[in-house]
Amino acid sequence: MLVVKIGGSLEGSEALVRDLAHHDGELVIVHGGGPRIGSELEARGFETEFKDGLRVTPPEQMAVVEQVLTQLGKELADRLSQLGRLAVGLSGRDARLLRAEPFDDRLGRVGRITAVNTSLLFTLMSRHLTPVVSPIASSAGGALNVNADEAAAAVAGCLGEPLVYLTDVPGVLADPNDPDSRIPVLDGSEVESLIAEGAIAGGMIPKVRSALVALEFGAPWVMIAPGEPGSLPRLLAGQVGTRIVPEKISRGV
Repeated sequence: MLVVKIGGSLEGSEALVRDLAHHDGELVIVHGGGPRIGSELEARGFETEFKDGLRVTPPEQMAVVEQVLTQLGKELADRLSQLGRLAVGLSGRDARLLRAEPFDDRLGRVGRITAVNTSLLFTLMSRHLTPVVSPIASSAGGALNVNADEAAAAVAGCLGEPLVYLTDVPGVLADPNDPDSRIPVLDGSEVESLIAEGAIAGGMIPKVRSALVALEFGAPWVMIAPGEPGSLPRLLAGQVGTRIVPEKISRGV
């Protein structure tokens, strides 16, 4: 089994969806939706603000965010189903799949995952259905917007399964300006060293930190790899992307 997180910039890729549909193995898919959320908020006259890489979500914007993410999940599930992999689009609020607590009052309706209803995911997969999860969580105070990378990390960790972040970058680079400087394998301590040195910077920082959270939750490894046609078998073979492993595991793994 693999947990696969698709970034919002990749959701329109028919080739990627086709690869996922034809993957030989169980999948749980978690998706983002930043670009479409931003467009819909702008169309409705809302301003978008980010703090520490997280979208500030005032209560008056939460319904829009939830609507966009839920629709994206249904669309992706339908595309997979049409290609032969029967899928179910789920909000994290369905059957309390994702539970969270508010992250920080300054961020509004943004949450941090506290629990995952893995029994729901196992039940669906036992019926040969692929869960497609929108990163909206339930809480005592209502719906919370959750960073999709963090949602995927929690899902993979609680399932105890590997996590793959499919992105628009080749992996973690030793030199951010050199796309050929991909680092094949990193452990936790090396990640923190590269952040301190500035080699890992910008939007890659929250992604690798989410990878470390996944490992802490219980995922055996995390891969950050390009979401290109044919990338899944190549990343599993170590030919593309960067694999992040716990410190206790040898870098040769």
